Amino acid sequence: MWQTAGYAGNKMKNRSLFQEMCRKKRSMQWYDRIRQVKFLLVVMAVVIAVGSLIVSHYLVRDLALGERRNMEVWAEAMRTLNNADENTDVALVLKVLNGNNTIPVIVQYKSGEIHSYRNLLLKARCGADSIREVKQLAADMRRGGRVVRIYLNEKTRPDSGDDYMEIYYDDSIMLKRLSSYPYVQLGVVLIFVVVAIFALLSSKKAEQNKVWVGLSKETAHQLGTPISSLMAWVEILKETYPQDELIPEMNKDVKRLERIAERFSKIGSLPEPRKEQLSTVLEHVVDYISRRTSDKVAISCKLPEQPLTACMCAPLFEWVIENLCKNAIDAMGGQGRITVTAFEEAEKVVIEVADTGKGIPKNYFKTVFSPGFTTKKRGWGLGLSLAKRIVEEYHKGRIFVKHSEIGVGTIFRVELKKY
Repeated sequence: MWQTAGYAGNKMKNRSLFQEMCRKKRSMQWYDRIRQVKFLLVVMAVVIAVGSLIVSHYLVRDLALGERRNMEVWAEAMRTLNNADENTDVALVLKVLNGNNTIPVIVQYKSGEIHSYRNLLLKARCGADSIREVKQLAADMRRGGRVVRIYLNEKTRPDSGDDYMEIYYDDSIMLKRLSSYPYVQLGVVLIFVVVAIFALLSSKKAEQNKVWVGLSKETAHQLGTPISSLMAWVEILKETYPQDELIPEMNKDVKRLERIAERFSKIGSLPEPRKEQLSTVLEHVVDYISRRTSDKVAISCKLPEQPLTACMCAPLFEWVIENLCKNAIDAMGGQGRITVTAFEEAEKVVIEVADTGKGIPKNYFKTVFSPGFTTKKRGWGLGLSLAKRIVEEYHKGRIFVKHSEIGVGTIFRVELKKY
């Protein structure tokens, strides 16, 4: 019979371990899927951006060559008009010259005098300032290599040094817009990726919040009945054995269970923060942890001489410090020193929990607060996640890993607004 009971107990234990392994496996698979989706979105954005840049590069290059040929034709029309006499039909020439309504162009004599210009956006309206601005634009176009030279005499050789005119031109507005289009598209793609990732993470966080709130409410509800029964039994024991020294300790544990149930019931609902003495809250937590841990763990509390007050929900904030202390005990392997320090800094109240444990790698400083993350063989990995939720969402504060060194220890820092 005892063997059968032992076998059944081992079977239940193995089943529990198997369920725990399955839960952690599902959690890891979920994080892997999220990581894969984010990676896929980034790859798609890079492919779209690179493809757009390549296509736009070729389009801009072809349009630039086309505009260069158009300006050569326009320059030839200008030369023909300059050499025309009373027998020359200039109708086609004028049509070519007047047909340029997009490409900025400046015609300048060899002497530097401006012959004409068109399609320019000038800051100066008229007079010497406008001519000075046109000459500056012509110099810029020349430095960019956008120049076509025409000789005034058809019989003049290019190397003769006779009079000539130079036609300077710039990219049209359409070409400039097309050149900047890939960067606009790249920005739109990046915004899309950021919004998609944000929406993905928000939906995941909302789903987790629903699970946590439901689990917390159900836990508080389930604990309510046995706690009420235990409180009644403690009262009966007090009346039956008024001199028993163990009954007050039992009563403390029942009160503790009642406080835990109260904490779970507050998850998901707006707490009612009140002005609290920080020293009272911290000493209560340190006293509770000290009584229920090994003598090999030394826990001390360093508080300032001046009283510190903060606006907080004491039952929930005690839970934060307890989680930090319990994690510190696990990190030290049940042997070491924990120091809880409180002090004032500017307009903040700061609490630091330092341990002499195994430390946390720097790349895990933010990951440790993720739901389901744990380095222990058993556990849900929700302690620090709930602590972060309580501090940041309920108390509008901050909690983070201030410092950690492998083999030396870790310091967690909590910041609250000063009351």
